[in-house]
This record gives sequence, C-alpha cells and structure tokens, in this order.
Amino acid sequence: MKDVEILIAGAGPAGLCAAKAASSLGASVLICERDELPGGQLVKQTHKFFGSRKQYAGDRGIAIGALLLDEALKDPNIEIMPDTTVISIYEDSSTCMPLTLAERNEEIIKINPRKIIVATGAAEKFLAFPGNDLPGIYGAGAVQTLMNVAGVVPGEKVLMVGAGNIGLIVSYQLAQAGVETVAVIEGALTIGGYLVHASKIQRIGIPVRTCYTIKEAYGNGKVEGAIICKLDDKWNMIPGTEEDVKCDTICLAVGLSPLTELCCQAGCEMAFIRELSGHVPIIDKYLRTTNPKIYAAGDVSGIEEASSAMVEGRLAGYSAALSLGYGKETAPALQEEALAELAELRAGPMGARIRQGLEKVEEMAESRHKGGVIC
Repeated sequence: MKDVEILIAGAGPAGLCAAKAASSLGASVLICERDELPGGQLVKQTHKFFGSRKQYAGDRGIAIGALLLDEALKDPNIEIMPDTTVISIYEDSSTCMPLTLAERNEEIIKINPRKIIVATGAAEKFLAFPGNDLPGIYGAGAVQTLMNVAGVVPGEKVLMVGAGNIGLIVSYQLAQAGVETVAVIEGALTIGGYLVHASKIQRIGIPVRTCYTIKEAYGNGKVEGAIICKLDDKWNMIPGTEEDVKCDTICLAVGLSPLTELCCQAGCEMAFIRELSGHVPIIDKYLRTTNPKIYAAGDVSGIEEASSAMVEGRLAGYSAALSLGYGKETAPALQEEALAELAELRAGPMGARIRQGLEKVEEMAESRHKGGVIC
C-alpha cells in the first residue's frame, strides 16, 4: 500500500500544473503517467501558445512541457511515476476513502490517496467510411507523435480531414517537414480553428475546402487515394459532387472525446454535454466532482485548448490541497485568480461553445449541491 495525500492521474498540462499548485500550498503529490515521457500532448506541440504570460504565451508546447516537468522533478513534494497506468478507483468500505490500483511493469500497485485529481485528457475521434482500416490512415495526434517525437513523416501526400485548430496546426507542421498536404476538408460551413492558423496554411498554398467530407478511401493494401464529396446544409452527401483525391496518407482531425472511464468507475455523476464533446463529470466551479474526494481537470471535463487545461490544473490543485487543510489563508485568492484567467480564456466568440457547455454543468452541479449530493 502506498499512502499519498493527493494522487493525480495523468502528467499532461493539467496534471503537471495541478501538482505544482498543490505542492505550493504544502501538499504532497503522486502523479501516475501511463507514458514513458510525462508532458501529455505538450511533448509534440511545436507551435507557439496564445493567452497571457501566465499561460506561457509565445512559448512552444514542447518548451512548456519541458519546463513543467523540470519544475515537478525538482519539487520534493512531487513524485512522478511514469509508465504507470491508473486502472481502478474504488472506495474502501472500512475507511470510506478512495483506493486506487495502478499497473506498472506488469505489477499492480495499490495506492491510498486522500484526494484524487483525474487529469486523463482525451482520445481522438474517428470516422466511419469504406476503407477506413487501410494502412496510411491516422489521427492527427498520431501524426504529430510520428513527426515531432519519433522524427518520422507519415507519407508524402496527405489529405487532412478537419479544419479545427489541430487539423490546421498539423497541416502546417507537415509542410515544415516537407510533406505535401493536398487539401484540408471540413464538413462545417466555416473553419473551426483560429484564423491565424488557417492563414498560415493558406499562405503556403494549402487549400481549405469547407462543406466537404471523405466518402471513402481506396488502395491496394495501403492508401492510394480518397473520394471526397460536398455536403448540404443538413450534412448529407450531395450525389454527383464526388472528387478523386490522390494521396498516400489520410489524417483525421475530427475532434476529441474526454477519457472519463476513471470518473465513471469512481461513481462520479456524468452527463452528456455536446458542447464539451461528450460525457463529462458534473463538477462545481472549483472542479470537484459529485464524489467529494475526486476532482477533474483538463480535457477530461471538456475539450479545450492546453492553456485552459493548465489553468484548470492549477485550480484543481489549489482546491484539493485546500480541502486537506493547506493554504487556508492563500488558496481562496489563488482559486479566484485561476477562475478569472479561465473566464478570460473563454471570452469572445471562440469560447461561446465552451461557456454554453459549462453553464449546463454548473446548473447540474448546483442542483445536486442543493439536493445534498455534493458534500
């Protein structure tokens, strides 16, 4: 049995920032990270971040990840266990405390934390179409890993499906690596990502075609091309608009789904919130779930940018540490500061969807709180 004050599942931007915040108030923290290299998506993000200096604006994701990891490794209150997957959260009937099982090197570790912060991130969504199991079809995150971590290009000619931030950023990174993106297609009427990213790829000649989707992929044992077609205003394929696009790689950047299995297993109340990209835990403003021993931060509670995940991590770290009695004088002000940063990041038209989703979650949390569910 390994006793810890705060266990954090996931060492991505939210998890590392949560650990730093909790430690700054005096709490001891254990981070379990399933990958060999902590940092989550930051380890493959070579683009510069937006936001303010508090969210490392102007720095590249890889540099931010290295900085956060270095700070955690030097902190005596923080222990990181890489190659360790949290596989179970359940309550000890004798102590009413959460117990956690983690797997490392084919061995099971039993962890007894007083509080848990779930920062497991998200998984890429996929599309169903004929030929989608051909070699040469990747998620955009997988392509980033190949190029920016392993130093391997996925192919020579890429069709990018999805014009959100990830699709636009990866298209530009492919160009930097000498790979041709023959087109970026997007089912919606407008580009979903920031215009600054769209402008960068359009300036170098990559066409972005809205109201288009992939109909099928074809090839003899590998991708050799794709059939794309136009969509009407109800997202139906329009017969007669099919086009044959020659490519050896298809990259799917069609969104992410929160990885909430641990929250479900721990009995946290969940809800499907379309604006947050799937089933998410019901949390209060301080990121506490309906299980008062568990907090959720980052993409696990709704898909946003890494800047928001880092601030949410800080908020969860302060909240968990305060619940253990640390930082009674300083934590409330730090929590409010983090909440103000999140409001700023979510302001404007690009944050409207997130705000709508969070309003639904807050209404549910308030209802449960009045009903006595959240302790």
